Amino acid sequence: MIYLDNAATTAVCKEAKEAMVPLLEDEYGNPSANYPFGDRAGSIVERARIRMAGMINANPENIIFTSGGTESDNSAVLKIKDIENSHIITTKIEHHAILNTCEYARKKGAEVTYLNVNPDGEINIDELEKSIKENTRLISVMFANNEIGTIEPIAKIGRLARAYGITFHTDAVQAFGHVPINVARMNIDLMSVSAHKFNGPKGVGFLYVRNIDDFEPLIWGGGQENGKRSGTENVAGIAGMEQAAIQSIKNMSYRMQKEQYLRNYLINRVMNEIDDVKLNGHKFKRLPGNANFSFKNINAAKLVEDMGNEGICISAGSACAAAGGKPSQVIMAINVQKEYAYGTVRITISHENTRDEIDRTVEIMKKLIKLQREQ
Repeated sequence: MIYLDNAATTAVCKEAKEAMVPLLEDEYGNPSANYPFGDRAGSIVERARIRMAGMINANPENIIFTSGGTESDNSAVLKIKDIENSHIITTKIEHHAILNTCEYARKKGAEVTYLNVNPDGEINIDELEKSIKENTRLISVMFANNEIGTIEPIAKIGRLARAYGITFHTDAVQAFGHVPINVARMNIDLMSVSAHKFNGPKGVGFLYVRNIDDFEPLIWGGGQENGKRSGTENVAGIAGMEQAAIQSIKNMSYRMQKEQYLRNYLINRVMNEIDDVKLNGHKFKRLPGNANFSFKNINAAKLVEDMGNEGICISAGSACAAAGGKPSQVIMAINVQKEYAYGTVRITISHENTRDEIDRTVEIMKKLIKLQREQ
């Protein structure tokens, strides 16, 4: 099998597995328990908190462990004070964990502005500033897009939000562990992260909260996470996330270079060897392993299925809605022509992929696209 859908999920790395197994088999104590068995579990959670904070230039008390990106995104939006009378600014290309939560906030009385993006998927800073109102309480712009890979001007957005005294949230689920992030330098107030996007386990992540004292929990109960997120912590998952993050940060330069090389090699072959194809996303300001193509007069769902039957995993995933096969909000927002939009596929590379795998992928894709177009 050739796995090229790393934006969907990643393989759990060896270091994460090794950290998790003892906590599932022997050291399974509750971190809130008041005896040594529980204390050891609690110390593992706190060690991970310290290390995760250091990776983004934050303080440990500003890290809240969650079940992943969706919970973190929901928490960031729904805990706005006086949400019924608030104005939220986001973009048309956010993950549905933000879009659907903003829609829920709108039904509760909030006003929501959805910013346009240019054909590369970037927001316009001037348009963002013009959208600010007296009651704007939150700006939420994803760090890097999960479909087309475009990296947004996060530091500029952060400076603008801070100048106006507005809370700035970024969904960094696709970015953390893949590109450098410094929450202090970028003026980020809230940031969502999910472990399974950087070779950690599923079902665990964190929310960075700059003003932790003002943050009201989304989940109430026993007061875990210093009263900010109740529910017994997923100790094994947190330990696995910690180790995966350590490996991602330590090896980031090498991984970025390899992924960029393979991505650029893939893009060059596809663009030069397949007719009627469009590359989506910014040519340079994009995630190192992301390539998103739209092929004219191609059924993306069928192409993905046929590639899978050849042992190659790619995605139409986010590019097409499950019901009706409609192009996603991202593809529509960047104005991909209809005859191309329905043929959109995402290929996301990891540092573990090889040039031979890219070559086989391109050859099989060429064959299958030719067959579809001849039918």
